[in-house]
Amino acid sequence: MRLTVFTDYALRVLMYLAVDPERRVTIRDVAEAYRISRNHLMKVVNKLTRAELIEASRGVNGGLMLARPPESITVGEVVRKTEDEIALVECFRPDNQCIITPECALKNVFGEAQTAFLEVLDQYTLADLMTSRTRLAKRLRIPA
Repeated sequence: MRLTVFTDYALRVLMYLAVDPERRVTIRDVAEAYRISRNHLMKVVNKLTRAELIEASRGVNGGLMLARPPESITVGEVVRKTEDEIALVECFRPDNQCIITPECALKNVFGEAQTAFLEVLDQYTLADLMTSRTRLAKRLRIPA
C-alpha cells in the first residue's frame, strides 16, 4: 500500500503539534520547520480540522492545536481520514470494472493484507511517535 504525500504531511503536522500539545502554532511555523509549501499545508490543516483531529482558531491568540490528547489519535485513524481512496486494487473501488471479480480470489488476499495493514497502524498513537520528543523539538527548531 502506498500513502499519499497529503497523509505524510498530515502526520507531520500532528507530530509537530504533539511535541508541545499546549502550545498554539501557525501554519507558517510548521511549513518552515519541515521546509514544505504553506499553501499545501493549508489544505492539510483544513482537512485535519474538519476531521476533528486539530483545532484551528484565527486572531492574535489563534493558531493550531491538537483537538484531542496524542494518546487518543491513532495512526490508522489519520490514514483513514486523510486518504481519499485506500483501495489497493480495482475490485475494491465502487466503479470496479474488472470482469473476473466474481471468480477472483485475489480480492480476498488483498483485503486481508489491507485489513492487517490498518490494524497495525491502529496499534500506534501519536503519543507513541513522540518517544524522543526533546530531540524532535530540537530538530524542528521548536522553542522549549
